[in-house]
Amino acid sequence: MKLSVIHETHYKYSSPVPLSHQLLHLTPRELPWQTCTAYRLTVEPAPAEQEERNDYYGNPTVRVLLATPHDELLVRAESEVDVQPRAQAASLPGEPSEFVHESPHVETWRELTDYAGKSAIQGRPPLEVATDLMRRIHRDFKFDRTATSVSTPLRQVMKQKSGVCQDFAHLMTAGLRALAIPARYVSGYILTKPPPGRARLVGADASHAWVSVFAGEWIDLDPTNNRVVDDEYVTLAWGRDFGDVTPMRGVILGGGEQQLAVRVTVAPLERAPIESVDG
Repeated sequence: MKLSVIHETHYKYSSPVPLSHQLLHLTPRELPWQTCTAYRLTVEPAPAEQEERNDYYGNPTVRVLLATPHDELLVRAESEVDVQPRAQAASLPGEPSEFVHESPHVETWRELTDYAGKSAIQGRPPLEVATDLMRRIHRDFKFDRTATSVSTPLRQVMKQKSGVCQDFAHLMTAGLRALAIPARYVSGYILTKPPPGRARLVGADASHAWVSVFAGEWIDLDPTNNRVVDDEYVTLAWGRDFGDVTPMRGVILGGGEQQLAVRVTVAPLERAPIESVDG
């Protein structure tokens, strides 16, 4: 699958911003099954400084410093990615022991541990536990774009039984860690327009998130769609939780009130031209 991805982030400020420092996780990772064949990042206004480097987890990042006063900020990342079917035993970096503890967005508590524990039948191997937990989250929780925000606590998600892909990935990650199974949070995209005969996936036209579970090897599972991650997914970054891989995070001076619009499109290169749509 050769995919085109456009991710636009557009801020409007009620008063000028004289200085802005941003960290971007918008570059697809190079993986045994994934190759980024073309990439272009556009930032308006033009940055005074721009630096590319890998973070602690090996995710490509871009740091930009804007020193020109501005009342709008547009960041547009365009990628062309070749995604192949995943080999059964692809070796991926990441020390499992780093992903068994709580993190800022992933806490564990008794109710959650009890919920996850229903998937841990005695003698069941970790991958079967994770697959069963994924299936149950998909069954028990409702996808609702209006139910949560990026700051909604996991306990609230558990209580209201609704959320978005970020919430379900955090919930599954927390449940697995409560059972001492290493799990990490993965950010990326899924195909907006699937091939004929295949259902449209929940979460299309937006950034997506899923879980990578360590069961002798790292295997990616998507609780939002109750499926094993395949060549319709583009991997951006992974970490302990959303805070490690936020697509765009920064600090500004001034700006007043902010308006944010995010637009994402994922499309097969050979099937459709790239167009941005509301995410």
